[in-house]
Amino acid sequence: MTRKGRAGSGTPDGLVIVDKPAGFTSHDVVAKMRRFAGTRRVGHAGTLDPMATGVLVIGVEKATRLLGHLALTEKEYTATIRLGQTTVTDDAEGEITSSGGAAGTALSAVEAGIGELTGDIQQVPSKVSAIKIDGKRSYTRAREGEEFEIPARPVTVSSFVLHESREAKAEDGTPVLDLDVTVVCSSGTYIRALARDLGAGLGTGGHLTALRRTRVGPYGLEAARTLEQLEESLQIMPIAEAAAAAFPRWDVDEHQARLLGNGVRIDMPPREGAAAGPVAVFGPDGRFLALVEESKGRAKSLAVFA
Repeated sequence: MTRKGRAGSGTPDGLVIVDKPAGFTSHDVVAKMRRFAGTRRVGHAGTLDPMATGVLVIGVEKATRLLGHLALTEKEYTATIRLGQTTVTDDAEGEITSSGGAAGTALSAVEAGIGELTGDIQQVPSKVSAIKIDGKRSYTRAREGEEFEIPARPVTVSSFVLHESREAKAEDGTPVLDLDVTVVCSSGTYIRALARDLGAGLGTGGHLTALRRTRVGPYGLEAARTLEQLEESLQIMPIAEAAAAAFPRWDVDEHQARLLGNGVRIDMPPREGAAAGPVAVFGPDGRFLALVEESKGRAKSLAVFA
């Protein structure tokens, strides 16, 4: 269920699922949402590049405190990878740095390359990413012409599926191969780095020409609204509903709720087979109380909301 709020009417705490348009930065969307919601207390979970479209999770008021935890959840994308050319940014927004072409590239080789980039892998992010190197953004170092290296880091690509391939000609006449794919991956995975590495492994070079994020954790495009729709009618998912959808739920009694509210670490029930991570705590009246994590069998508060 969603609630509607307008500027000046007492904006509720909660999430807004935005279908970000191309050409907007994530900060551009936050600025729009501040105006729509009539509050400065707005943030986003997980940056989308200006070229990309799709699901951008926005937190309003107290829900901004959920964002750091939501940003760590699994994400899903549809994308188009172009084999046969590389760019300085590993996507279509950057200058082309090589045009060797992809004529004669076998789909069996493409499938094998995709397989090598599926599972738990080590990935080097693009140099124009927002990762900090010694306290300075990588894209800033790249713009200033610095020579530097970004260390590889572990990511999980749980699904990397090729749906369609098309032979085409790039603007400069280079024969290229365009691949429509779907990727499900862990937080911190760069899809343009997958495109770059797939092309590098095939010897053709590669970059990303289209990217759409279709899901962040449990929040998909079916729940998303365009900026035009949100300007007309701002729909905010209440914070309790948002937390219940995104995290395992733990219902406590009044005594336990009072102890948690006072910062006491109470015993947590065993969670057989459950992955480690935040748990949403709800009181006997259904109120969302806190996000906690298990520490030595007890609940350690990550954020208290009531």
